[in-house]
Amino acid sequence: MRANLLLSFSITTLISVSALLSYVLQTHGFSATTLLIMLVAASLIAHIFTLFKRQQKQAEMVIRALANGDSTLGLGQQHPMLKQFEQVKTQMQTARFNAEQQAQFLQALLIHVDLAVMVCDDNGEVIESNPAVSKLLGKSFRHLHELGAVGELILNAEHNIRSTTYWQNGEQHDTLSIQLSIAEIQGKVRRVVSLQSIHDQLQLKEQQAYKRLTKVLTHEIANSITPLSSLADTCSNLLPQELCFDELEDKQDLQLALNTLASRTAHLGDFIARFRQVSSLPKPNLTPANLADMLTHIVALHQQQARELQIDMELTIQSQQLVMLDSSQIEQVLVNLIKNALEVLKSNQKYSTENATQARVEISLAQNASQQLYIEINDNGPGISEHVIDMIFVPFFTTKQQGSGIGLSLSRQIMLNHGGDLIYVPKPQGACFRCVFG
Repeated sequence: MRANLLLSFSITTLISVSALLSYVLQTHGFSATTLLIMLVAASLIAHIFTLFKRQQKQAEMVIRALANGDSTLGLGQQHPMLKQFEQVKTQMQTARFNAEQQAQFLQALLIHVDLAVMVCDDNGEVIESNPAVSKLLGKSFRHLHELGAVGELILNAEHNIRSTTYWQNGEQHDTLSIQLSIAEIQGKVRRVVSLQSIHDQLQLKEQQAYKRLTKVLTHEIANSITPLSSLADTCSNLLPQELCFDELEDKQDLQLALNTLASRTAHLGDFIARFRQVSSLPKPNLTPANLADMLTHIVALHQQQARELQIDMELTIQSQQLVMLDSSQIEQVLVNLIKNALEVLKSNQKYSTENATQARVEISLAQNASQQLYIEINDNGPGISEHVIDMIFVPFFTTKQQGSGIGLSLSRQIMLNHGGDLIYVPKPQGACFRCVFG
C-alpha cells in the first residue's frame, strides 16, 4: 500500500514537473537534453524527500513503541530491525539477570557474615549496611555524625586507614577495630568501612599475660619462701637457752625476729597458694542451670549476716531463662561479690559519722539490650575511686588492708571462661558489679 502511494506520488510529481518544463521550453526554447536533465533532477529530489519523511515517521513510531512497552516496535514480522532488536533485548535481559543475581548474592553474603560492613558517601550519609552493624553498635543510624568520635574518624580520613577506638552506647563498652577504604565508583566517592569488636581478644590476651606472669611469680617466690621458712624455724629451734647477750632484750629481739620471719613466710606461702588459683582455674563443666534459683539460694544464705549488720538486701528477678554454666564456679563469683558488698557497707558504718541513709545491697537478674542475661550487685556505699577503677581486676591489686587482690581477678576469669564478662558499672552512688553471661 505504502509502495503504491509512493509510486503514485512520484508519477504525479514527474507529470507536473514535465508539464512545467514543457511550458518553459515552449516559452524560452530550452533544448531536449536540458529538459531531460531537469526532469531527472526533479524526480530524484522528490524521491529523496519522500524517503526522508518515511524514515522520520518510522523512527517516531519505533520510539513511541519503546515508550509504550511494545516489543514489536510497530514493524512487520519480517522487518530486519525487529530481529536485531530481539537480539539486543535478549542480551540486555541476560545482563540484567546476572547483575541482579550478583547483587542478591552480595546482599545475602553481607547478611550472613558477622563482620559489620557499611558504605557511606563523602558527606557521611550511610548508603548500605548489613545487620551486623546495628548488632555491634547497639543501634541503627543513617549518618556518621550519629556515631560521635567513631563517625568523625571515618568521615575526616583522607586515605585508607586501619585503627582502633573506644565505643560506648549507654552501658555498652567496647573496643572496635576499624578498616576504611576510600574508592571512587562511577565518579562518586564512597567510603567502605568494616567494624569488628576486639574487646574479647584483648581480654583474652590480658588474661593469658596474667597467667604467664602468675606462673613465673608463684614459681620463683615459692622456691624462695620454702627455704626461708625452714631456715627461720631451724634457727629458732637451734638457739640455745644458755646463749648470753650483753642485753637480755637483744636475745628476745632475735627470738622475735626469727618467729616473725617464720610466720610471715608461712603467710606469704598461703598467699601464693591462693594466687595460683588464677592461673590453674579448671575449665567450667557446663550444664543447664536456672540462675534465678541459684541466686535466690545464695541471697538466702547471706540474709542472716545482712540482718546482723543492719543492711537491707533486696533481690529482683526478671527472667527465668536457663543458662549453660558451671554452678560451683558461678556460685563462687556471686558469693565473692555479695561478701565484698557487705564488707564495704560494714566498714562504712564503722567509720562514717553520719548514718542518714540505710545501708542497702540490691541484687537483680535481668536481660540487657543484646538479650544477654546479667546479674547485678549494687550497694550504696562509698563506691570505688575513679583513679583505681582500671586496676580493680588486676591480680595482686587491692584497696583492702587485709585483701589479697585475687577475688575480683578470679571472678572475672571465671566469667570470661563462661563466654561472658564481669564489669564495673559506674553509678551515682556506691559500687555496682555486673556479671554478663554470653
